Amino acid sequence: MRPLAIELWRQLADGTLKSGDELAGVLNVSRGSVMNAANELLEAGVNVYKIRGQGYRLPQAVELLDAAQLNTLLADLALPLEVLPVIDSTNTWLLQGRREQPRQLVAAEVQLAGRGRRGRSWLASPGGSLTFSLAWRFSLGMAALGGLSLVVGLAIVRVLRRFGADEVMLKWPNDVVHQYRKLAGVLIELQGDMLGPATAVVGIGLNLTLDTLQRQQIDQSVADLSMLGVQAGRNALLAELVRELHGLLQQFEHSGFAPLADEWTHYHAYHNKSVRLLLGGGQETQGWVRGVNDQGALLLETAEGIKPYHGGEVSLRRLESAL
Repeated sequence: MRPLAIELWRQLADGTLKSGDELAGVLNVSRGSVMNAANELLEAGVNVYKIRGQGYRLPQAVELLDAAQLNTLLADLALPLEVLPVIDSTNTWLLQGRREQPRQLVAAEVQLAGRGRRGRSWLASPGGSLTFSLAWRFSLGMAALGGLSLVVGLAIVRVLRRFGADEVMLKWPNDVVHQYRKLAGVLIELQGDMLGPATAVVGIGLNLTLDTLQRQQIDQSVADLSMLGVQAGRNALLAELVRELHGLLQQFEHSGFAPLADEWTHYHAYHNKSVRLLLGGGQETQGWVRGVNDQGALLLETAEGIKPYHGGEVSLRRLESAL
């Protein structure tokens, strides 16, 4: 999606009808370019009403991410933040040396090349998601950060339940689900030394609204907050997620994952379920989930006993379906 299409969406975000001439003047392009940008939004799954002889509008207003509002909501954290209209990937933006502080937040209205775990892409339309990354410099080394993705997932579940999504659960190692459908994902990328210090870039994608076209483009069952009846402003929700994450990461750095393991297990949708694990090299194993250990490894019971499995390239599936 080109920047012009994103900027057109931003101009229409207030939900009011705007003529082609008005939009062309604001965007400094021709009316034909406005029409092409509107078509591009439609092809990307953004519902734009084109009213003949009158102009364009969205079905309803969308709350744009607002750096000033977020700075106010998060003022006590003194966390440097950026809000960008369009970017390839918030994780990549932070990994490529744009970090100015040991802790830094970047959020984007649209990611053109959002990434998920195991090489997957993260698809989202303007206003239909929250996509953001938080860089956090640990005095610990990478070897001590086992369980970090589980901590991040726990922060998301805590916040979403406070906003009324009472049935959201976790999927080891880094997804948030509703009835086994993916609602949010976490991608953590590390830079530094095994023994310390190390920086974790924590990327989060949360589905707010998904239309039929987007659902067809995603290769797994998905959920969004709108289908759960959650009504929350995007800035308020983002601020609460960052605040909860900030507190849990401080706790994790001080005490590790162990004090959070029981709470995480309580929210694990696959606890005591029969599953299969897809391992590297095309191998797989089956067993019963029996919790997680103090390093965040999944405990799987098979005929040979209980064995821990760490995240990496391991993927969890229910035996009853291919979710």
